[in-house]
Amino acid sequence: MANTKSAQKAIRSSARKTLINLKIRRAYKAARKAVLDAVSNKDKKSAETLIPKAYKEIDKAAKKNVLHKNTAARYKSNLSSIIKSI
Repeated sequence: MANTKSAQKAIRSSARKTLINLKIRRAYKAARKAVLDAVSNKDKKSAETLIPKAYKEIDKAAKKNVLHKNTAARYKSNLSSIIKSI
C-alpha cells in the first residue's frame, strides 16, 4: 500500500492510464485481425475496405505511445504487402 498522498495518486493515475492503453491496444489488434481474417479468406475487396480503419487505429496507438512509431510502420507495411500478395 502507498504511504504518501502522491503515491496514492500515482496508483490511481496509472490505473486510469492502463485502462486507456488497453482500450487502444485492443482496438488496433482487432482492426489488424479483421484485415488478416479477410486476407485468409481470400477476400481482397473486403480487406481493402478494412485497411483504412486498421491504419487509423495503428496510427492512433503510435501517436499515444502505445506502439513505437517504427513498430506501427512495420505493421502497416506488412498489412499492405499481404494484401498485394492476394
